[in-house]
Amino acid sequence: MTIIIGLAALFLLAGIGVPIAFAMAVSGFVGFGLVVGWGGAMAMVGQLTFDTALNYNLSVLPLFILMGNFITRARLSDDLYSAAYSMVGHFRGGLALSTLMACAGFSAVCGSSLATAATMSRVTMPSMRKFGYKDSLAAGAVAAGGTLGILIPPSVALVLYGIMTNNDIGKLFIAGVLPGAVGLALYCLTVTVITTLDKKAGPPGTRASWPEKLRTVKRVWGITALFVIVIGGIYTGIFTSTEAAGIGASFSALFAIWRGGLRLRGVYEVLVESARMSAMIFAILIGAMIFANFVNVAGLLQALEAAINAMDLTPMGVMIGIIIIYIILGMVLESMSMLLLTVPIFYPLAMAHGFDPIWFGIIVVVVIEISLITPPVGMNVFTLRATLPDVSTATIFRGVAPFIVADIVRLALLVAVPWITLVLPSHL
Repeated sequence: MTIIIGLAALFLLAGIGVPIAFAMAVSGFVGFGLVVGWGGAMAMVGQLTFDTALNYNLSVLPLFILMGNFITRARLSDDLYSAAYSMVGHFRGGLALSTLMACAGFSAVCGSSLATAATMSRVTMPSMRKFGYKDSLAAGAVAAGGTLGILIPPSVALVLYGIMTNNDIGKLFIAGVLPGAVGLALYCLTVTVITTLDKKAGPPGTRASWPEKLRTVKRVWGITALFVIVIGGIYTGIFTSTEAAGIGASFSALFAIWRGGLRLRGVYEVLVESARMSAMIFAILIGAMIFANFVNVAGLLQALEAAINAMDLTPMGVMIGIIIIYIILGMVLESMSMLLLTVPIFYPLAMAHGFDPIWFGIIVVVVIEISLITPPVGMNVFTLRATLPDVSTATIFRGVAPFIVADIVRLALLVAVPWITLVLPSHL
C-alpha cells in the first residue's frame, strides 16, 4: 500500500506540472521518511546528492553532451545529409531514406535523440518539402530517425545504464551497433513500403553524378575520424569511456573551430547549453535514485518476485512482462526518467532469472527508444513540433505510426535472437 501511494503521488505531481525530477525526489523522500524515519530520509538525500554530483564515472555525461553540441556547431549534419542524398536521393522515398541515414550518422557522435531530431529537422525538412513529400512521411522519418541517437554509440542512455548497473560501458556501446543497424534497415524498409503503396508520399529527388557523390562523401571524413577515435580508443583499450568523452569533446571543438562554425560567442552558448542539459539529467538521476531507494526499502522488489513466483512464469515470460510494463510506462513517462526510475527495480529481477546484463540493457534502451515516438508523451514528436510549428502533432504521430511497427518487429527479433546483441561484445 505504501508503494501504491508513492507511485500515485509521483504520477499526481507529474500530472499537475511538477518537473519529473522533483516529482520523483519529493515522493521518494516522503515515502522513505514514512518507512524508515525522517532523519534517515534527510541523511539519505544529502549523501546521495553529494555522491552523485562528485561521481567521477558520471563526468562522462556532460562531456559526451558537450561533444554533441560542438558537432552541431560544426555543421556536420549538413554534410551527412548531402552524402546520403547523393547516394539514394534519386530513388522513390530517397530523401526520407537520406534523412534516416543522416540521423544514424549524426547519432554516432551525438548520443542524444532529442538533439538528433531537432538538428536533422532543420537540415532535411526544407528539401523534402521542396520535392513535395507529405508532411506525415517527412516528419515521421525525422522523428523516428532521431530515436537512433539513444542506441547507436556513444549513447547517453547506455552510459547511465552502465553506471547504474556497474556494467562495462564499452561492451554496451558495441552491443548497440548491430541492433542500431537493424533498426535503420527496418526504418528504410518502412519508407520503401510507404512510398510503394502511396507514390505521391515521397517523390524521387535529382540524381547526382559520380563526381558529386565522391565530393559529398569526402566531406564526412571529420565525423568518421571522430567516431573512430572515440569508439576505437575505447575498444582497443587505449583510454576509458570517460577519457574518450573528454578526447571526443576536445576534438569536436577543434573541428568546429576549423570549420568556422565556432566563435567566442558560440563557445559560450555551447557551454551554457551543455551545462543546462547536464544539470537536467543529473537532477533527474538524483530524483530517480531517491525514489528507487524508497521503493527498495518499501519492499517492491520482494513483492514483484513473490508475485512472479506465484504466477509460475518462465524466465521469458518474466521478460515479456517487463517489456509490456516498459511499453505502458513509455506512454506516460519521459524516456530518461523511465530509464532511471525502472532499472534499479527490474535489473535485479532480470539477473535473478539468468538474463545477460548487456543484452538486458540493449532491450531496455530499445523499448525506451520506442517511447520517444509513442503517444501521448513522445518527446521526439514534441521536439519536432517545436521546430516545425506549421505541422500538427496529429500529423507527426500519424507519420511515426509505421515506424513504431518497425520498432516492435525489431524488439521481437532482439528478444528471440540474443546473438544479434551479444556477438560483438563476446569478441572484445
